[in-house]
Amino acid sequence: MEDPSGSGGWRFAQCFGDKGEVEDITEGMFFPRPYSPPKGVLRPTHAALPSADIISTVEFDSTGNYLATGDKGGRVVLFERNEMKKGCEYKFYTEFQSHEPEFDYLKSLEIEEKINKIRWCKRQNSAHFLLSTNDKTIKLWKVFEKSLKVVSESNHYDGQRPLPPPTNSNHLRLPRMTQQENIIAAVPRKVYANAHAYHIHSISVNSDQETYISADDLRINLWNLNISDQSFNIVDIKPVNMEELTEVITATEFHPSHCNLFMYSSSKSNIKLADMRDSALCDTHAKCFEEEEDPTSRSFFSEIISSISDVKFSHDGRYILARDYLNLKIWDINMESRPVKTIPIHDHLRGKLCDLYENDCIFDKFECIWGGDDKHVLTGSYHNFFRIYDTDTLNDVVLQADKSAFKAKKVGGPLGGKPGMKNGQRGLRDAMQMDTLDFNKKILHASWHPRENTIAIAATNNLFLYSAA
Repeated sequence: MEDPSGSGGWRFAQCFGDKGEVEDITEGMFFPRPYSPPKGVLRPTHAALPSADIISTVEFDSTGNYLATGDKGGRVVLFERNEMKKGCEYKFYTEFQSHEPEFDYLKSLEIEEKINKIRWCKRQNSAHFLLSTNDKTIKLWKVFEKSLKVVSESNHYDGQRPLPPPTNSNHLRLPRMTQQENIIAAVPRKVYANAHAYHIHSISVNSDQETYISADDLRINLWNLNISDQSFNIVDIKPVNMEELTEVITATEFHPSHCNLFMYSSSKSNIKLADMRDSALCDTHAKCFEEEEDPTSRSFFSEIISSISDVKFSHDGRYILARDYLNLKIWDINMESRPVKTIPIHDHLRGKLCDLYENDCIFDKFECIWGGDDKHVLTGSYHNFFRIYDTDTLNDVVLQADKSAFKAKKVGGPLGGKPGMKNGQRGLRDAMQMDTLDFNKKILHASWHPRENTIAIAATNNLFLYSAA
C-alpha cells in the first residue's frame, strides 16, 4: 500500500444519507444503567431524544466488498461494492429491521432498538452471515439472494390472459411456475437472548468462526454460533455487594489468529489479556496493560477521562490500540509496563473538562481503528473531525466529514473547507482548536477497508466514504 499520510492523499468519495441540514439531529445521551455506577465513572441520568436515523455502528466485512451500518431505529443497511465503477465505490444492497423496541416488565426498563454492534462472519457460501445486537438481544442474520417464482399458466389464466373454464378432464393442465426476479432476503437464523443482565456493548467473532463473545458492563459470555439457548460466563467482575463496584468492562475483542486469547478493557484505564486455556472462568488475566498515573496531574475528572472506550488488536495480533477520552495508545502485547506510543487527540479540550462534564460529552465513547496495513490508525473527534495517524512517524491527517465535503467535490473546491477558513491541513488543524466546536457533531463510529485505503465514517445520520491512492 502507498503511504496515505500526506495531506493530499485522502479524498472524499461518497456520502449516503440525508445531505441536507442536520442541525436538529443530536446524538442521544447514554441511558441509565440498572445499577449504581462507581464513583468517578458516573453516567448521565437523562437522555436526549435520539433520532432513528443516527448511525450507531459501521463495519466492513473481511473482504471489503460489503459494508454494514446499524442505526438507532434498529435497522441494518448493507452496501456492496459497485464493480461497474472505477475505484472504490459502493451501492445500496439491502436493508432490514434487525431489532424492535421492547419492555422488560420485571425491571420496568425500556429496551431500545438501537444497534450497538455489527460483526460479520466469514463467508462460507453464497449467503452472508452477520451478528447484530442491541442492549439485550444478539441475532445471527442470514442475508441471501432468493428467486421469486409466480404461477404463469393455470386452468384459468395463460399469463395475464383469462381462459374459459376447462370443459372436460383432457383440458386440465398442471400449473406452471416461472422465475420472476431475484430479491435479497434477510432472515434471523439464531436469536441469543436473556444472557445479559446489563447492557451489551461489545461482540467479537472468534478466528475459529465457531464461537463469539458478548460483553456487558460486568460480564463476558462465550457463545457457540449454532447454539442460541446456552452460553458460558467466562469473565464476571460483579462484586457481591454492588456498593463496592469500582470498575466496569468497556470493550472486548478476540485475538485475530489465536482462538484461545481475548482482551477486555475497563473504566480503570487497564487492558487485560485472558487465555481460555488457563481456566473456565478467566477472571485471572494472563497479562494486564496499565500505565501508572502521574499523581501531580490527578483531578476530579481523571477517572472519567482515563476510562478506555475501545480496544482493537492489530491484524497481525502483535499490537493493541486503545482509546480513552484524550489519547490513543498503542501497546505491544509483549510489554505490559507502558504503551509504545501515546498519541494526544483532545489535548485542546483539557481546559474545557468542566463544560464537557456539564453537557455529558465527557462520557462520549470514541472508537479506534487500525488500517489494513497496521501502519495507520484512525479515531474521531468533535465537529465531525477525524484523524488518521502514521504509527511510525505519528504524522497525522485531519479530515472533516460534513456536507462541505460533497459540496466541494461538486464544485471542485478544497476538501472539507469552510468559508473564511485556511485551506488544507493547517486550516483544519486550527479549526479543531477553536472555541466554536459543535459538540453535538462527533465521529464516534468508523471502519477501515481490510485491504485498501478506504474508510467509512458515521457522521450523525450520514455515512461518508473516503479513499486514498
